[in-house]
Amino acid sequence: MAREVAEIPEAAARFLSQSAAEVEKAALTLRRANPGLVVTVARGSSDHAANYLKYAIELLAGIPVASVGPSVASIYGRPLHLKGAACLGISQSGRSPDIVEMMRAAGAGGAIPIAITNDADSPMARASAHTLPLNAGEEKSVAATKTFVCSVLAGLCLLAEWQDDAPLRAALQKVPESFAAALALDWSPLANRLSRASQAYVLGRGPAFAIAAEAALKLKETCGLHAESYSAAEVLHGPSAIVAAHFPVLALGVQDAALPHVAATAERLAGQGADVFLTGTTAPGATMLPSVPDLHPLVAPLVLIVSFYAFAEALSRRRGFDPDTPPHLRKVTETT
Repeated sequence: MAREVAEIPEAAARFLSQSAAEVEKAALTLRRANPGLVVTVARGSSDHAANYLKYAIELLAGIPVASVGPSVASIYGRPLHLKGAACLGISQSGRSPDIVEMMRAAGAGGAIPIAITNDADSPMARASAHTLPLNAGEEKSVAATKTFVCSVLAGLCLLAEWQDDAPLRAALQKVPESFAAALALDWSPLANRLSRASQAYVLGRGPAFAIAAEAALKLKETCGLHAESYSAAEVLHGPSAIVAAHFPVLALGVQDAALPHVAATAERLAGQGADVFLTGTTAPGATMLPSVPDLHPLVAPLVLIVSFYAFAEALSRRRGFDPDTPPHLRKVTETT
């Protein structure tokens, strides 16, 4: 995992240079089709990537995005009417039967199926009209890291080309150096707190909420820590009731319109006695963690997860776990 996290800047640069033609072809199809709806098909970390892209597409293109359950096709056999829609399937292996079947069903239902995968020859890729190969190189660690980052990067590149958005396109060309900077940041104050924790909340808004979900999953997978992710708004609708003295909270703030709201939630939970760690800004009672500054708001949350991955790998070992082989998990999970 440590080696693969360190490879993220290089993997991102490789995707940008080697998959540009495929991105342009898929974007051209979307411009011509002008879909009024996008649906996503994914599980696990890939579903967090899909959720990230949901926010990005809705914020930039103004097109609604919905996740569809793979079992609707694979188990229940119910066709979906998707004429005029695009379908993004995300899977690092591209081999899970339920994901593949849903992509086939989406195409049959009238959607444009676009695969984002690390295996351009996978069944999911063959079931799709377009494939965006991640070119991330083999990922051996059970916990996905570089393939998650490159999946989101692929979707953002597709979005930038589809919408012909010059600022986002320019920001994406600079992400390898932003990822390298993120790897050098020191999150040891959070490590000192979570080294002895049994539970935690991870919070975010917008695309950073998807990153919160991915971070919470990694804390479960690699650190044996019962972490839950919430929107920094949703956490106040019930879950904050159990936040008391020294409850650990990681709040992922970035420089976007939601930042004041994330900071306000961090301040409120700190006022309840929580040990709050916050990125992107300061808040009374919270410990600020460093982050890479001056990033495009649709890119900044993705850069945050790179810092988190390096932190989580070290925290896992500190807590006595092997981050490369989490218990009861396999690299490729094939569900039906």
